[in-house]
Amino acid sequence: MKHVQGLWAASLCASLVVSSLPGIAEARSTPVAKGAEREGYPGQIRGDERILHALNRFTFGPRPGDLEAVKLAGLDAWFDEQLHPAEINNTALEVRLADYPAMTWSPEDLLFRLPSGAVIRQVIDGKAPMPERGALYAVYENAMTRVAAKRQEQELKRSLPVGAQSAADAKAPATMQLGADDTKAVSFAATSASMAQDAKPADPALDPKLESAVLAMPPRDRVLRLTKMAQPQFDAFFKGLKGPERQLLMSDLTPDLRETVGALENPERVVVEELMAQRLLRDAYSNAQLEEVMTDFWMNHFNVFLRKNEATPYYLVSYERDVIRPRALGKFEDLLEATAHSPAMLIYLDNMQSIGPDSTAAEKAKVAAARNPKNKKAPEGLNENYARELMELHTLGVNGGYTQQDVIQAARILTGWTVERPQRGGGFQFDERRHEPGTKKVLGRKFKEHGEKEGRDLLHMLATHPSTARFISRKLAVRFVSDDPPQELVDRMAKTFLSSDGDIAAVLKTMFHSPEFWSEDVYRAKVKTPLEYVVSAARATNASLTNLQPLVGALRDMGMPLYGCVPPTGYKWDAADWVSTGALVNRMNFALSLAANRLNGITTTWTAEETPTLTARQPALNLLADLDSDDAPAKPADAKPPATSQSATPQTEEARLETLLVGERVSESTRAAVLEQFEQQSSGAASAMPVAMNQNPNQARRAPAAVPLEKQDQLLAGLLIGSPEFQRR
Repeated sequence: MKHVQGLWAASLCASLVVSSLPGIAEARSTPVAKGAEREGYPGQIRGDERILHALNRFTFGPRPGDLEAVKLAGLDAWFDEQLHPAEINNTALEVRLADYPAMTWSPEDLLFRLPSGAVIRQVIDGKAPMPERGALYAVYENAMTRVAAKRQEQELKRSLPVGAQSAADAKAPATMQLGADDTKAVSFAATSASMAQDAKPADPALDPKLESAVLAMPPRDRVLRLTKMAQPQFDAFFKGLKGPERQLLMSDLTPDLRETVGALENPERVVVEELMAQRLLRDAYSNAQLEEVMTDFWMNHFNVFLRKNEATPYYLVSYERDVIRPRALGKFEDLLEATAHSPAMLIYLDNMQSIGPDSTAAEKAKVAAARNPKNKKAPEGLNENYARELMELHTLGVNGGYTQQDVIQAARILTGWTVERPQRGGGFQFDERRHEPGTKKVLGRKFKEHGEKEGRDLLHMLATHPSTARFISRKLAVRFVSDDPPQELVDRMAKTFLSSDGDIAAVLKTMFHSPEFWSEDVYRAKVKTPLEYVVSAARATNASLTNLQPLVGALRDMGMPLYGCVPPTGYKWDAADWVSTGALVNRMNFALSLAANRLNGITTTWTAEETPTLTARQPALNLLADLDSDDAPAKPADAKPPATSQSATPQTEEARLETLLVGERVSESTRAAVLEQFEQQSSGAASAMPVAMNQNPNQARRAPAAVPLEKQDQLLAGLLIGSPEFQRR
C-alpha cells in the first residue's frame, strides 16, 4: 500500500510543480452561468469557474451547495458581504464554540484557572497563592504533586554518584507519594504546611470496581469523585481507561466539567487543545470565511511561536481573539499598533526584556553590579529583535530602505514597552525607568524624547510608508493571486493602500476588481498549504467534526503545526515549501483516512441519499449554515442530487464525486489515474485501506473482500481529495 501511494504521490508531485495542470483546460467544460461573467479583458475566467475561483481564494474551500448559493446571490454581492463579517449570521458556529468556555477568558484568568508549570512552581515556592477549596484546589494539588515528585527525582539523581544515575533513572517510579521529609527536600516552602493540613486523604489501592462505579455516576458526581482522588490514583485511573471507557467518562459532561477533568490531568494541555480546536472550527464552519482567511494571513504575518515560553499559549488566546481577528479587515495601522502592544508579541520577540543603555534601570543595574562583582548574571540591555522584525517582516520589508542604524534607533524608541507580571497574565506596560532618554533618528526622521508616544509615532510612520504599502500589497497578492504576482497588480493595490490609510478591505476590493485576479493563468495555480488542504477537505466532504485532534495531528504530520512556526517569518505561501513526494504521501494518507471515516470524531457520508447539500434556495447571507440543524432548508424537488443505487459503477460514482468535491470535472489524466488506483486498491481490499493516526495497523486491514457501495465511494473520494485539482486552489 505504501509503495502504491508513493507512486501516486510522485505522480501528484510532478503535476503540482509544473506551471499548469496537465489537461486542466480539457476539464473546463462548465457552462457559463447567466450573469456570472464580467465584461472586459480576454483570457479571463468565465462562468461557474469564476465563482469557484473566488470561493477557493477567499474561503478555506467551498462546501456542497456554495456554488449555487453564490450564483443566486451574485458574486459581487457575496464578496461585499464577506468584507463586512459583523453583518454575517454565525449563530451555528457560536453554538459549537460554546464547548470551549476557556477561550473567552483573559490571560490572567486562564493562568489562574488552568495554571501553567511556572504558576505551579511559584505556588510551591510560596510566591503565589494556593486556591483554598473546590475543584480548582484539586487541579493545583495534582499539578503540584507532579512537579514536586519531579523535583524530588532530580534531587535524588544529583545526590547519586555519576555512575549510579543511569541505574536510578531505570528504577525511578512513574509517580511518587511525597512524605514530610520529601517536601522539605524539594523546597515546598510556605505551602507545605497548608498542604499537609488541607491535603485529601490518600485513596486506597486502586479497586478494580472503582472504574465501573465512577463511570456509572451522574456527570457532576463523576467529576466530583475524580477531584477527591489523590494524584497518584487519579493518574493510574485515567491512564488505565481505554478509548471507549474514556469516551464514556466524558459523555454527557458540560463544557465546564470537561475542562475540569482535563485540568486535573494537564491544565496547559487544555489551553493548547482548545486554542487549536476553536481555530479549526472557525476555519471549517464560519460563515465569515474571508475574516477567517485574513485572520490566518495576519497570524502568519505577525507570527508568534506557541512554545516561546510557558505563558505564550495563554497569551495566544487573547492575541488571536482580541488583537488579530477584530482588525483582520480593518486599518493596517490599527493592527500594527495592537500587535506592538500585545504581550504575546513583546514576549516572543524579547522586547519586554529590552532596557535602554542610558535608562534609569540600566544605571541602577550598573551600580548593583559594582557592589556585587561576584554576580555572574549578565545584566539586561538593549534588545533589537522586535525592532528588526518590525521593519523587515511587519512593515517595510527586507528591501524597504532601512539600515542597521535605523534598527538600533527603533529599538531605543521601543525600550520600556514591556509586560506586567508576564507569568501571571498581566497586560502591556510602559516602564519609564527602562526607556532610553534623548532624541532618536529613524529613516531620517527625528523622534524627540516623549516616552511611549515615541513608539506610537514610529509605528505611524512605518504603517504609512510607501515601502510598507508595496510590501503588504505584494504579500496579499502572493496569498490570493499567484506565487509571482504581476507588478501592475501590486502597484495598483499599493496605491489603494496609501490613499485609504491602509484600509485592508479596500486593498482586497481593488484586487478583486483587477483583471489579473481573474486571469486564466492563475486559475487553480496556487498549491494549497497543509492548513488550506486539511480544512478544505473537511469542508468539501461536509465532514461532521466533533473531535479536532486528528486534524491537528494531520497538520503536524504535514509540517505545518498550528502556531508552530519557530522563526518570526511565519510559514511560506508558495508551492516550493509544500510540494515533495513525502509531503504528498502524508496528504494522501490523510485523504483516504478522512474519506473512510478512520479519523476518530470525524464523520463523512458518501451515498447520495444521505449527503447533505445546500441548494440555491438557501439565503446568501447564511451560506454555511449548520447542516446538522433541524431548521436547515428543505431540498426543492428540482434540486435532487444524482441518484445512487447499489448497481452504480465506479465510473459513474467517480463522476458524481468529482462535482461534489472539486466543483467541476477533473482532467482526463486525473480521472484515469483515480480509476486505475481504485482498481488496484479495491482488488486488494484487505491491504488497500489507509491506517488512521494512532491506529493499530492490524486492525486497519480488517476490510471485507468485497467493496460495497459506501466503501467504493470512500476510496474514490479519498483518491479525488488527493488529486492535483483538489490540491490546487
